[in-house]
Amino acid sequence: MIEPVQLPVPWRDARLTVVVPTYNEAGNLPVLVERLLALPLPGLKILVADDNSPDGTGEVADKLAIEHPDRVEVVHRAGKEGLGRAYVDGIGRALEGGAEYVAQMDADLSHPPEALPGMLGALLSTQAGVVIGSRYVPGGELDENWPLYRRALSGWANLYVHTLLRVRIRDLTAGFKIWRADALRDIGLERVQSNGYSFQVEMHYLATKLGHTILEVPIRFEERRDGASKMTTATKIESALMPFKLRSKHRNIER
Repeated sequence: MIEPVQLPVPWRDARLTVVVPTYNEAGNLPVLVERLLALPLPGLKILVADDNSPDGTGEVADKLAIEHPDRVEVVHRAGKEGLGRAYVDGIGRALEGGAEYVAQMDADLSHPPEALPGMLGALLSTQAGVVIGSRYVPGGELDENWPLYRRALSGWANLYVHTLLRVRIRDLTAGFKIWRADALRDIGLERVQSNGYSFQVEMHYLATKLGHTILEVPIRFEERRDGASKMTTATKIESALMPFKLRSKHRNIER
């Protein structure tokens, strides 16, 4: 586990909301919340967007919100509509709540919470609209326990999207990042159509098309500690088709 960066005042007091979509993450969520709240970021809040998890994740999230009423909020969604819809809902609510910066991260502990202060510092010290915690820039790492087929799928997906969209981001499918609120408002969540993991690619593509600087910093990506991956065949098909839809739909996008 890395040591969190100590940011100077007023950076460490920034109003940062971490949006965490959940579906069957009852075992991981308490650990993630504990690690997030231990960070030297007193302005950090957590918004859990739960898709009516059958394993009781929503109830676990409610208990955490009761224990930390000023720092943990829960959105209970009607059902499993996909990662993209959960993020659009959660990010929209974070912006409505006054967040200056919005982070995205998975609930499965694959993204190191301790990297957030450094990522926030990188965002605040540059003109970037978003900072990505990247597996594929120098210094980035993949857990040695990550299955070979997952490595191959991730590498192929990045190459495939790079070839079609010509976006200069090494980790185009990354799900760990911090956005400026102004960049998110400029993108406009109403433009986002993706339901599944292709949400990440669509957001990166829109940010690039609108001229926002995207900065990648290295992280170590860990294998999930509990539960199972949510990647389905339908999600893979959507991800394969999305680059073609993006080129067509957002060809003439302007600010």
